[in-house]
Amino acid sequence: MTTISLQSIDKSYGAVQVVRNLNLEIHDQEFLVFLGPSGCGKTTTMRIIAGLEHPTHGTIAFDGKRINEWGPQERDVAMVFQNYGLYPHMTVAQNIGYPLKLRKVPTVEHEARVLQAAKRVQLQDLLHRMPRELSGGQRQRVALARSIVRKPQVFLMDEPLSNLDAKLRVIARAQIKHLTQELQVTTIYVTHDQIEAMTLATRVAVMNEGVIRQIGTPEEIYNDPHDTFVASFIGSPAMNIFEVQTNASGMAMMQDQNTGIKAPAQGQWTMGFRCEDVKVCDSQSASLTTEVFTFELLGDCTMATAMFDEKLLTVKAAKDCRMQSGDPLHIKIDPQHVYWFDRQTGKRWRQT
Repeated sequence: MTTISLQSIDKSYGAVQVVRNLNLEIHDQEFLVFLGPSGCGKTTTMRIIAGLEHPTHGTIAFDGKRINEWGPQERDVAMVFQNYGLYPHMTVAQNIGYPLKLRKVPTVEHEARVLQAAKRVQLQDLLHRMPRELSGGQRQRVALARSIVRKPQVFLMDEPLSNLDAKLRVIARAQIKHLTQELQVTTIYVTHDQIEAMTLATRVAVMNEGVIRQIGTPEEIYNDPHDTFVASFIGSPAMNIFEVQTNASGMAMMQDQNTGIKAPAQGQWTMGFRCEDVKVCDSQSASLTTEVFTFELLGDCTMATAMFDEKLLTVKAAKDCRMQSGDPLHIKIDPQHVYWFDRQTGKRWRQT
């Protein structure tokens, strides 16, 4: 069982700094997800933990012991990559058992551990097949089995589901979550997909430009974003975020419409609200009036989108609601679920 400590980690490639003064404690048996856009430094951070990259500055510790000078094999970590990295000339059983072969594990134990790992990911009936005979989901499970067969101290997963279609992703997410809970191993997972982060993580570290912008449980990240970047990155669809100006009464104005929502103070603000906190209503009770830009049927609900202030504004409506492009759209924003951000810094305003 392993705790991981990253202290003042910097990583630069020449003049380009990709990780900046990163400090993080990863708890024993935690499932931590690094979430962020491409180029934010999340994969580099994971590779530093694995020993595949060396930090320019800072200290990495496992269970309180500095490991900067340790190679990947000494750290006892197992990695699952985006491309799975299976050997095409080996069977499923041989691919799974390859780490044991390198460690010269006795034959009887080797075979037992391969079968045990295969059963954990429902591959016991496919051990004789070659990778070319497998589906994408099955190949992904072979890679998972290969990573768990040697019982590592830490799992590292770098966007392992990105090559799967939508249906397989849902199945694979469930398998990964069940597997890590069963094995009780500290797990670090890298993704740009916020749905994966929200469904898998114990905690989420949202990164941008080499910096952790916020870390917390999925609920904390969704319900209590610290700034406009986190607010706009988390959620599907993303939070509606608009710049507003207050009128003489302190009410937020959007495109010269009085929303009826009081801002924290006079001046310019950034206002955020999620699609589920906006209701389609009649013109008399509306916070805003606009027109439908697009309309989508999603089965359990419908999604109406308006073009407002040159940005998309998304409203979640009942599943039996029907609209067409160009129809008038009257919406009521719940003032109890409005987020206020500083216009200049993007930081969340909090009442003192």
